[in-house]
Amino acid sequence: MGAAAAKWVIYVDGASRGNPGPASVGAALFDEAGKEVHTVSRRIGRATNNEAEYRAAIAGLEAALALGARDVELRMDSELVVRQLDSRYKVRNPSLRRLFGRVKDLQWRFTSFSVRHVRRDGNRRADKLANEALDRG
Repeated sequence: MGAAAAKWVIYVDGASRGNPGPASVGAALFDEAGKEVHTVSRRIGRATNNEAEYRAAIAGLEAALALGARDVELRMDSELVVRQLDSRYKVRNPSLRRLFGRVKDLQWRFTSFSVRHVRRDGNRRADKLANEALDRG
């Protein structure tokens, strides 16, 4: 293998209508070859948008672990969550702190883990999955 090992890429997005309101998560997992191998699209009850973003990250990481991914890059359009996961921002909200802890716990189960902010238009697949779950409601 070359210097840069191939990674699984996980696009995630959370949606909340009302903030807080009915909420959902979407995730699209792509293996090392860039093939979409799994999706998540489900309602999560009532949540804020930030809670939904964290829960989407958790759903994507849990699915990646179950599918045997070792090296992952989490991509999401929530700049707040990305900066909290990168330790650039503190997590002050108690409900987010619990979700942050769960993501960190999952993070350490991978050989390598990174998180990257993508623009909203670069996260269309996960956004579509999250919104489809709400629309099915």
